[in-house]
Amino acid sequence: MPDYTQDFDGETVLITGATSGIGREIALRFGAAGATVLNADIEREPKDADVPTHERIRGEGGEAAYVETDVSNPEEIEDALVTAREYGGVDVMVNNAGLFIGGDFLDITPAEFDSIFGVNAKGVFFGCQAAAADMIDRGVEGSIVNTASISSWMAQHDQVQYDATKGAVKMVTRGAALELAEHGIRVNGVGPGQIATEFIEDWSEDAPQAAKEEEFLKPVPLGRAGYPRDVAGAVLFLASEDAAYISGEIIMVDGGWQII
Repeated sequence: MPDYTQDFDGETVLITGATSGIGREIALRFGAAGATVLNADIEREPKDADVPTHERIRGEGGEAAYVETDVSNPEEIEDALVTAREYGGVDVMVNNAGLFIGGDFLDITPAEFDSIFGVNAKGVFFGCQAAAADMIDRGVEGSIVNTASISSWMAQHDQVQYDATKGAVKMVTRGAALELAEHGIRVNGVGPGQIATEFIEDWSEDAPQAAKEEEFLKPVPLGRAGYPRDVAGAVLFLASEDAAYISGEIIMVDGGWQII
């Protein structure tokens, strides 16, 4: 019988956007599970903690490194994969880096559109492409996990541009899963709902705290905000052998939001 486990000892995991928020928690969880973790992020210093992600993992006895990466530039993603080769090559790729730009549909500028698509859609597409090419070259049947969103399915006010990017992530995930199946590479995603990170706080910082909490929890049947650890658990599952027969799927981590 296979040994189904979420032990990533001996594996190298490259995570984009792992300096803060959801990405940081994903990185810490992989580090605790024995993986060598590479944080490919444009920022080295976290917004919501004192110790950089890779230093925290090292401090807890793991192996990790930071690779400065702007995911909107495919060449920098390729450079991150080259760095991963120094650690044996990528076994798991997590395309998590994301950008939120809200605003009225009629007011979004071409520059804003290009910026959000550059990170959220282009970054995921070329992240999948670069990781898959590396895995195929090395003969590795690896796993790719993309961070989609509740917005991959649901339109929300003042978020047309963001919703469109996350819809793209959904289809990149499904399309890449189809293309890469012959190589034994699985591609899946997670769809976070209302997750309590600095990402949401920045978006709603001008609202009174009570109003923020009421609006934040209004659509969630489970009655609480999600936390980065909720998303991280789903990512590790999808990357593990427990999910060996799952590809092209997106697990919604939304507290039941879509039930309504």
